[in-house]
This record gives sequence, structure tokens and C-alpha cells, in this order.
Amino acid sequence: MEEITGNNKGEMNMWVKEEESTLDWRGRPSNPNKHGGMKAAAFVLGLQAFEIMAIAAVANNLITYVINEMHFSLSKSANIVTNFVGTIFLLALLGGYLSDSYLGSFWTMLVFGFVELSGFILLSVQAHLPQLKPPKCNMVIEGDHCVEAKGFKALIFFVALYLVALGSGCVKPNMIAHGADQFNIQNNPSTSKKLSTYFNAAYFAFSMGELIALTILVWIQTHAGMDVGFGLSAAAMAMGLISVVSGTLYYRNKPPQGSILTPIAQVFVAAILKRKQICPSNSNPQMVNGNQNRLPNSSASHLHSESGNVLLTQRFRFLDKACIKVQDGSNTKESPWRLCTVTQVEQVKILISVIPIFACTIVFNTILAQLQTFSVQQGSAMDTQLTKSFHIPPASLQSIPYIILIFIVPLYDKLFVPFARKLTGHESGISPLHRIGLGLFLATFSMIAAALMEQKRRDSATDSGKIISIFWIAPQFLIFGLSEMLTAVGLIEFFYKQSLKGMQSFLTAITYCSYSFGFYLSSVLVSLVNKITSASSEGGWLSDNDLNKDRLDYFYWLLAVLSFLNFLNYLFWARWHSRNSSPPGTAQNEAVEERLSHYSLMKLSKDVGDENMP
Repeated sequence: MEEITGNNKGEMNMWVKEEESTLDWRGRPSNPNKHGGMKAAAFVLGLQAFEIMAIAAVANNLITYVINEMHFSLSKSANIVTNFVGTIFLLALLGGYLSDSYLGSFWTMLVFGFVELSGFILLSVQAHLPQLKPPKCNMVIEGDHCVEAKGFKALIFFVALYLVALGSGCVKPNMIAHGADQFNIQNNPSTSKKLSTYFNAAYFAFSMGELIALTILVWIQTHAGMDVGFGLSAAAMAMGLISVVSGTLYYRNKPPQGSILTPIAQVFVAAILKRKQICPSNSNPQMVNGNQNRLPNSSASHLHSESGNVLLTQRFRFLDKACIKVQDGSNTKESPWRLCTVTQVEQVKILISVIPIFACTIVFNTILAQLQTFSVQQGSAMDTQLTKSFHIPPASLQSIPYIILIFIVPLYDKLFVPFARKLTGHESGISPLHRIGLGLFLATFSMIAAALMEQKRRDSATDSGKIISIFWIAPQFLIFGLSEMLTAVGLIEFFYKQSLKGMQSFLTAITYCSYSFGFYLSSVLVSLVNKITSASSEGGWLSDNDLNKDRLDYFYWLLAVLSFLNFLNYLFWARWHSRNSSPPGTAQNEAVEERLSHYSLMKLSKDVGDENMP
């Protein structure tokens, strides 16, 4: 290893300690001069763009294939698509858990990337071979006489579909986490700016992939056949895997640390067992367990830094009892299920404290569900003609925000962030919590725009029989696109930067679950609104298949009110999180926290030598 020049021996040991906690492709300690940085992250961004391109092309046009080729009914087809999308986001938890606990983010991406690729290939084969599909039939004209796919044909379809879901779900959180792992923010605070740039670049890659999927790939599926479309998704996924493998020599790899759930469970169990004890305080450190001997690669090793410099915070005080030492006069060592470290307890507190922030994004994703369902239906009831021979597919309206965002995201990162950084002193321009809040606030105006436009469209259709242009629907997509750029990226950055060592992939996976919960909440809201409003003389707001009879504008106004109330709720929890994120008497700003972290690492290097950091 090359000699590193530092201001003192402690700084050199600190550098060695950090780099030994990340490994190169051969399992040796990584070298900051050769591994990591934006160059390494760029290969992961390639996978991000190609993977979303592949999965979005399938998901956005899947209902067409399920109805026209597999001959499932409309309601059953809709359930198949929503279950497929929901499963992808829920399986993100599995991918995050396997990565942090056993496989590491790189190998999780690689293994499940090939699983996803095999699903795309199987879908393409089935769509191409008549033997694997029911006899051709026009569902519009001969719907009652069409034979639904059953038996072996249905089995092949669902196996292929859920291979894609399994692969995509497990790959998604690890793409973000592995790319972010390339930046050493622990001991080099200047890389925090680069990390913020990476998160913006990741959203740019996502936008490019979505845009190509919603325009070029969907058009090819429509005109060349679904077998060709699925084949192109397989080709895009293969290109993504080639991209991520090409960066193998440049990656900083964080090794897995054993079960991430065991040390969390230990805190709760120990707190319950010692529930009758008096809560300790920072003024009496002899009562608490600050350091705990451990074996290399122990299940709890990633959860506590063993530094002894972590102070107990005032939030969730009942958990503090888990680190109380029992003074019985004996030297018997307590079980880790009865005695935890202060840092271990504080890490669990962090995990609990971010749950309200996560919950506040569920309503946000409920709004997203409307833009992918009812707003597309709105577009179908409008004038889609662009030229004499070209009509805009209503589903392609979802590409509008991504067209704008591929220009806005670079401007945001290169112009707004440096300007805001001068005003706020924050490396990201504005903090992740502020970014999330601004996005949630804008989401309300997306629904207001949708409600006003729907009222205009309905009045024009019912009063004068005039069909307005589809471009009237663009503002709600544009506003939500800006909102999503702020909220989605801010949420991922916020979760990744939490001090939960070894759990970055799992925390990133939690952000994807918000999509699932948002879509499920949308289904509940639609059913509930129909049930309540159907008793009125005008009928339910959404009970008819004719938008001119329904009151979709009322439903949008309801969502606008819920969105604004959700924003106010978020302000409360964001303020609560900011107030309770540091122990009493400690500095709140990140610079002081970084200096404390540096001091802890130097002390650790002196005490334990070459032992790997947790």
C-alpha cells in the first residue's frame, strides 16, 4: 500500500482504517487513488439507465399484452399489472437485506440482474412462439369467445413475469447504494458534494431510461410486436449488466456484515428484559455499556462503532435501558441479548426516527398512481391529434416530465446547487429534508392543476360537445415531474446519509416500498370514495366508465387537500427529526459531527490497530 502523507499519525491510521473497511475486487483493502469516485459510479449509472429502460417498457405496456395476447379479462389484467409492479417494490426489501447481510451490493446486483435478464428472455420467447400462447383472437370483437391462457401457457407467463419482478426488485436498491458507496464521506467531507451530484446524476439516468422506454420502446412494441419489444428489454438489461461488470476493477466494495436484523432485535429484547431499570444518563457513563468486545464479522459488528464517544439522545428513552450494565459484583459477561452498546441503541433510534419521514411520502406516491391511471384516461378523452397522420398515445404523456427533467436536472446540479450552497453552506445546496418538503409542497399544485383541467375538459364536453387538446393535461405532469425530482432524490439521499453502518442498501429499499404503499392507498381511496359518494343522487364520483359522467375533478380536489395536509404533517415530523437528531449539548451542524467522527476513528485506530471498522 502506498504511503499516505497526513498531518499526524492519527490521520494516517484513520485513512487506513476506512479503506480497510472497503475492498477491491480481489478482497484487498481499497485504494482511494484507484478505487471509487465518480468514475466508478458512472458504470453503475449505466446499469441504472438500462435497467429502468427495460422494466419500464414492459410495465407500461404489459396490460396490452395480457389482454390481447393472453386473453385475460380487463379486471384480471389490471390486477396482474398492479400486483407485478407492487411486487417489484416490495422485493426491494429482500434485495437490500441480502446485500447488507450476506452478498454485498455488487454481487446482489450481478446475481439478480441475470435473474431479471432470464425473465425478459423467457417473456420474449413466449410472445414469439404460438405454442406458448392461446389461439389468436380479437378481444374487442370476440371477447366472449377468446380462450384465456391456462395451464402450462399461463405458468410460463407468470414464471417469466415474476423472474423479472424478483430480479428488478433486488437490483433496484443496490444500484443506488453501490454507486453511493464509491464516495468516502466518512473521512473526506469534500466528497459529500460529489455524492450529492451522484444522486442527481442517478435521477438523470432514471429519467433518460424512462423517456426512451415510454417513447421508442413502446412504439416498437406497438408496431413490431411484443416479442421484439420484450427482446429489446432483454438487450437493454444485458447492456446494463455489461456496464456494471466493466467497472469491477474500480469499485470500492463494502463487505456484508451478517444479519442486519439481529442487532436491532437485540436492542428491543434487552430493553424489554431491563424495563424495570432506571434510564441511564450521559452524566453517569459508568452505568452504560460504551464498548463491547466482539469477534470479527459478528452480526452486530456493523451496527456500532465501539468508539465510546456516542452520547444517548433524549428520543425513545425506553431503549436506553438496553445498554445498562448490571452491577451485581460479579465479572460475568452479559449476553448481547441482555446488554447492548450505546451506539447500537442509538442506531436503532435512528431507524425508528426515519419512519415518519418515509410515511409522509406515501400520499405523494398515491398522486403518482393517479398520473399513471386516471390522467391517462383523461388523455384518452381529449384530442390526441398532433398532425394529420400522427396521434399522441395517451400513455406517452408520462414522458413529458422526463423530457423536461433531462434538461432541468443538470441545471439544478450545476447552477442552483452552487448558488444555494453559498447561501446555506450545505454541500447539497439545500438539505435532503428541505428538498423533500419542497417536493411534497409542489405535489399539491399538480393535483390542483389536474382538477382545474378536468373541470375545463368536462364542461367543454358536456356543454358544447367540444373536445379540447391533450396538451391541456401537460401542466399536471410537468409540476409533478419537478416534485418527483425533489422528493425522490431527497428521500434517497436522506436515507443513505443516516448513520446506520452496513444498512445503506436496506434503507434505500425502504424508499421503494413507499411506491407500493402509495399504489395500495390509491386503490383503497378509489373504493372508499365510490362507496361514500354512490349514495348521492348524482352517483359515485368514479363509478362510471364515462369521464363525462364521473366527477374526477372532485377526486383530484380531494387529493390536493390530502396532499397539503400531508405536507403540514411532514413539516411537523421534519422539525421533530431535526430537533432530536443529536444528543443534548452537542453541536447540530454537520461540520462538528464530522470532526467528532474523525476523532472517534483516530481513537479507534490507536486502540485496535488493523482490526476492520464496523
